[in-house]
Amino acid sequence: MTDDVRKRSAKIEAIAECWPMITALLGGTSAMRQAGKTYLPQWPNEDDRVYESRLKTATLFPAFSRTVEVLSGKPFSRPITPGKDVPPEILAMFDDIDLQGTNLHSFTANVFEEGIGFGLGGILVDYPVAQDVKTLAEEKELGIRPYFVRIDADNLLDYKSKRINGRETLTHLRFLEHVSDPNPTSEFSDKVIEQVRVLDIGMWRIFQQREQPVGGEKKWVEVDRGVLNIDKIPFVPIYGNKLGFMLSSPPLSELAFMNVEHWQSKSDQQTILHVARVPILFGRMLGDAPITVGASNAILSNDEKADLKYVEHSGLAIAAGRTDLQDLKDAMLQIGAELLVVKPGRTTVAQTMAEDESGTCALQRMVGDLQDSVNQAIQYLADWVKIKQGGHISIFRDFGAATLAEASADLLQEMNISGSLSDETFFREVQRRGLISSEVKWEDEKERIAKQPPKPGATQLSA
Repeated sequence: MTDDVRKRSAKIEAIAECWPMITALLGGTSAMRQAGKTYLPQWPNEDDRVYESRLKTATLFPAFSRTVEVLSGKPFSRPITPGKDVPPEILAMFDDIDLQGTNLHSFTANVFEEGIGFGLGGILVDYPVAQDVKTLAEEKELGIRPYFVRIDADNLLDYKSKRINGRETLTHLRFLEHVSDPNPTSEFSDKVIEQVRVLDIGMWRIFQQREQPVGGEKKWVEVDRGVLNIDKIPFVPIYGNKLGFMLSSPPLSELAFMNVEHWQSKSDQQTILHVARVPILFGRMLGDAPITVGASNAILSNDEKADLKYVEHSGLAIAAGRTDLQDLKDAMLQIGAELLVVKPGRTTVAQTMAEDESGTCALQRMVGDLQDSVNQAIQYLADWVKIKQGGHISIFRDFGAATLAEASADLLQEMNISGSLSDETFFREVQRRGLISSEVKWEDEKERIAKQPPKPGATQLSA
């Protein structure tokens, strides 16, 4: 009986510093508002009601979430290719790899998005607990088979490893999961509860919070255990910026920090715009008589020092704020684009054998790590069903850009295709990067596009 089973270890805490911020950014405007003063601090001497109003009107520019979505989707613009060495029994699992109707391609895309966003995730190759089933033939007849489970970074609690036969190997894994707990008094009101699963080589345990008979205090207690019929922990980490075994950092962490800065600066800009749009009427030496302000009214005074005027913002701070926001947008786009820029000298084994090939970009290296991890997970499928070799798959990696301008334009095009960037803005941003002549006008180009016949399979700007 221990409550420590629910606590995150120091090893995980060390790599989880950015995870709450990333979770909020991926949650969009509503999640950022819910985070409140964590990412939108209250100004000194700012009235609570004024702050709450400022928080409720703040909106997030989703640079981080869009970039994660675009970059993680690039390797999956083409289907995953199974190798000829994949046995038919394993290949048959690919159409429903998680027993929830998700095929291998979609599952891998989702878990890679987790890796790009948080820097770490994982695939657990699980196996249903079969009651009163004694042979593989009986399991096969009942349709019982291994399947993939996605383990998100934020659910990881601890791990231990050691080098076995020259390879770093997991010897302990602890993670949080959520399960449905049926309500015995109603068939329509299940509740979701937390539980901790602990995996050691050769065994598994489940812990849940239970109310104690004496005092009513809730404690984490072991509620179930069993034997792993496999001589290893069937978990494979998915990395972002891999630093070592089960050690990685979010590849877009700097973009996340900048996106929070943009959230704060944009709130400041909205506030100053509100102030600037409401001029203040200033009067001096007008006497004590009531004053009516309107187009058909006149205000008279016999005092030569009398004055009445509107005090308005000069607008200089507004222009400076707008420039600052645009600079932040450019910097955020550049950080995302840098993952697509090929850096000579960083080569794979295949490229070492073919010296005429160019180097790889950071995203291509991440996809290489992903492919290795998925191949290992497929081998665990084979281990569960007592097949010697699970085979291999290939993930599309023929992307990457020669320059930062080309890479950022590629990201802009993806945003335009997804509908999150207008055709005109896409045109002007590409032009600003020198990829289109400055002499070409958008209005003229739009007319040319409208007149030309559509090209099969080509992305075309709408008129």
